[in-house]
Amino acid sequence: MNFSRRGATPRATSSRNPIVIIGVLGLSSLFVSLMQSLVIPIQLELPILLGTSASNASWVVTATLLGGAVAMPVAGRLADLMGKKPVLVASSLILLVGSLICALSDSLAPMLVGRVLQGLAMGYIPVAISFVREVAPVRMVNTAVAAISAMLGVGGALGLPLAAWIADSLDWHALFWVSLGLAAVMALLSLLVLPHVHDAQSGSLDWAGAIGLATGLVAFLVGISKGNDWGWTSGLTLGLLIGGVVVLLLWGWFELRQNDPLVQLRTLSRRPVLMTNLAAVLIGFGMMAQAIVIPQLLGMPTATGYGLGQSILATGLWMAPGGLMMLLFAPVSSKLLSTIGGRRTLALGGFVLAAGYVLAVFLTDAPWQLLIASCVGSAGVGIGYAAMPTLILENVPPAEAGASVGLNGLARSVGTTVAGAVMAMVMTSNTIDLGGRAIPTLDAFHLCFIIGAVAAACGATLALFVYPLRSKKLTPQELQDAIDACR
Repeated sequence: MNFSRRGATPRATSSRNPIVIIGVLGLSSLFVSLMQSLVIPIQLELPILLGTSASNASWVVTATLLGGAVAMPVAGRLADLMGKKPVLVASSLILLVGSLICALSDSLAPMLVGRVLQGLAMGYIPVAISFVREVAPVRMVNTAVAAISAMLGVGGALGLPLAAWIADSLDWHALFWVSLGLAAVMALLSLLVLPHVHDAQSGSLDWAGAIGLATGLVAFLVGISKGNDWGWTSGLTLGLLIGGVVVLLLWGWFELRQNDPLVQLRTLSRRPVLMTNLAAVLIGFGMMAQAIVIPQLLGMPTATGYGLGQSILATGLWMAPGGLMMLLFAPVSSKLLSTIGGRRTLALGGFVLAAGYVLAVFLTDAPWQLLIASCVGSAGVGIGYAAMPTLILENVPPAEAGASVGLNGLARSVGTTVAGAVMAMVMTSNTIDLGGRAIPTLDAFHLCFIIGAVAAACGATLALFVYPLRSKKLTPQELQDAIDACR
């Protein structure tokens, strides 16, 4: 049966307007997601700014990715145990502290500490998504989930031009002072506006499981993200990849034997949840491929014969409408979820994303052409990202909502990390020489678009197999709980 009927979902008793509450959750999720692209405009300058090598400086980007990957499932589980508002406030404060450390940093070590903390704040987003079920009227839930889910892509798209403008106009530290201000607003709004809901569940945090998951994830994701730099056959890369997989397998064996595990793997292995998470990996791959490849093509020198010669700021501005497209499609996604269901909505999102890549293969002659392809692909991402958490929440018990949505966010993060590695491999394996520099060929860009289209289409196909669990007759208590959950 559908697990969402098992046990009543706690409901907020606040007199505040639910639109205001949803607005705070969405705005705060946007602030957190801006951290993804915060340092992209200064990435090439980081070795000089921090007095380190280019290889070491690349960890400033990777650190946030790793922090977010670890935080999503752990924050979700903490929210299930402690209540969602405390975790949302704590995530805001973690972002504030991380931003302050970065703003005061002039060397690599403290910068990495701050960026890890900024990544850990990404745990806010899955908790906010699961919190919507408790604070929004039933008629608004789909729209709210769609809007908050879209923020992950919106922040990445809007963050690039915003960060480029700040970096061009002010000292680079201003990037982190601005993020500090956003984190302060986020913390105050989360503390003062979000209602108190008695949604804490009995149990304790599985610390051994959390450490095991973090260790396996970090090892595997570092191997994936650094494989292109270190060499895919190097001992370090293979050791991290194999070691990470072994640790994750041992972690799964351990979790299955715990009475109160970090993650209920038996729930996640059920077909609707499993297929949704597999689709999330592939659609996350598709989203990141677009975010990596199109900006590079826009910024390529015109001397290549196909590059469009756009500045970092101009590139960000050309990409920004795609992020807005994700947000604009939130009400469309909500309507689709209500009319055709989460399974078909997720599949539609994947196919639309694939169509955007197909268009990109033929629309590379001008920035406005890539803008069209980007907007089509972003519409697909907006539709798909809205459907994923909805499908998860419909098929897990309320007591596991936070952790399960967090795992779905992790699945997307794995997809984006793998996409970054694959796109880098394609770009560096098919190049031309331009002034002593190896530049990707136009064919390399086309191949990346094709790979993205295939990944998105495969994700859409998997989504078609996300059938809900077979229902059975409800007991009187289950029926009453279901009625209470909808009040």
